[in-house]
Order: sequence, then C-alpha cells, then structure tokens
Amino acid sequence: MIQVPTREELREHLIRHRIAGDIATPRASNVGNVRKMLDRDPDYWFGVELDREWTYEQVVATVAERVGIDADHTRESGSDVIDPDLTLEALDAVADRLAKVADVGGSVLLATGHPTGLLEMYMTVATALTAAGCTVITPAAESWVSIPGTQRRIRYVGAVATIGTGGDLLHTHAPEPMARILEELRRTSSTPDLVVADHGWAGAAGQAGLATVGFADTNDPALFVAAAEGKVEVAVPLDDNVAPAHYVPLTAYVLRHLPAFASTGAPLTRTE
Repeated sequence: MIQVPTREELREHLIRHRIAGDIATPRASNVGNVRKMLDRDPDYWFGVELDREWTYEQVVATVAERVGIDADHTRESGSDVIDPDLTLEALDAVADRLAKVADVGGSVLLATGHPTGLLEMYMTVATALTAAGCTVITPAAESWVSIPGTQRRIRYVGAVATIGTGGDLLHTHAPEPMARILEELRRTSSTPDLVVADHGWAGAAGQAGLATVGFADTNDPALFVAAAEGKVEVAVPLDDNVAPAHYVPLTAYVLRHLPAFASTGAPLTRTE
C-alpha cells in the first residue's frame, strides 16, 4: 500500500519521471498550440469561449506564469519545462477542493481525454470520493456523440467518462462529449458539485459554469487561459501521458485529506 508522499518527496518524483521539470513536450508544440487555440482550431480551443481578445504574447505569458515554460514568446524551438512548484501548488489546491466536496457528500463528475495516461488516476479518485460519501455520477453513459467528421461513444470506465469507437478508448481534445453530458444534466435538472477532468471535457464544463478542476500539459493553453479568466478553478500543469504507475504518488497526495483515504489507504496498491 503506497504511502502519501511528503511535498518534497513528490517534487522529486515529479522531476524524476518527467511529470514536471524537464518534460518531453517540445517548445514548438507549446507555442504552436497557442496559435491554434487563438485560431479556434477544433482540437485546441477545448470549448472555451474567451471573455476578451487575447494576443499570442499574452497567452504565452499566461502559460509561462501558470506552468513555468520559458516566457520568451520569440523562442519556438528546443525544449521546455514545467515548474514543479507550480504543479505542487495546483495539486494542493485540488486536494483542498476534493476535501471540500467530500465534506458535504457532494456529487462529482470525472472525465478524461487521455485514457492511456490519466485514467487510472481518475478511477482511484472516483473510488476514494465514493468511499468518502460522494456520489460519482455517470450521465449520458453509452451515448453516441457527433464530433466533426465522426461519431464517438461516451463510455464510463470505473465511473470515469471516456470517449471511443465502441471498441476502443481514444485520446480526444473535443468538447462535444462534455456538451452531450451537459444536455443530459439539463434534461434531468441536475448539476454536479465538482468536475474533475482534462482537455475539452474540462474546458466545456468550465465554460458552462460548472465548478471544475483540470489537468493540462504545457501544450494545452486553453485550460490555463480558462483558469486565468476564472472559468476553471484549478489547472494543474503536468505531462499528461507518462506511464500510469507514475501518477500513483500524485494521486495519493491529492486524496490525502479525505477521511476514507486517510484511514484505509484507499485502493492504491501500485508501486513503481
């Protein structure tokens, strides 16, 4: 059973496994995706409607402030970084937010567009929140959704929403799956107390006014801009596609305030 790491232990872990610090995502992807977001590229706007006109330089500065990438907007090649202390600050905010929703036994919706990296983390969070007395909801389960050029199905795995072909889970930035869930929530006159998500799932939820915490890579500028505009409560900067086992200490850290987790260790049995 894994122990909750100290802040310094987790900081070292984030750097060692390149979840933060020197990361794999190149500079060209980071700044290139800023331009794509501003051009409302369907894969990079994440469903976020900006409240004002943002310039390229302003978005790069915002991502630099919230993530730790190089603030030089003229540099477009080489490597880039995530400041691990910014990651830890955001994880502390997520831990506090999860504790707050657990204290009131609230309802929570979880969704990921990165099942190859983050799904196990979300599943563990879902299990721990349920044990703490929360209701983890699964609206629009098995619904088919139109995404430009194709049809995809919402499937819940361990109470976490994912998108796929019907037989395969897929990586997605699309906001349309969350839009379909929002339709179902409006139909049933229900609203989750918290959304835990990434990519278009988080962007569309925050844009709709739902309390949202999100996880985002350096090349996901839309969520950091959404956080700057107050649409997303927390945007955690991290590499979102390292081996799932490497997120286990991070998961224990954000769950550390939950009574059910603190007393039982929750279902974190993975080790490195």
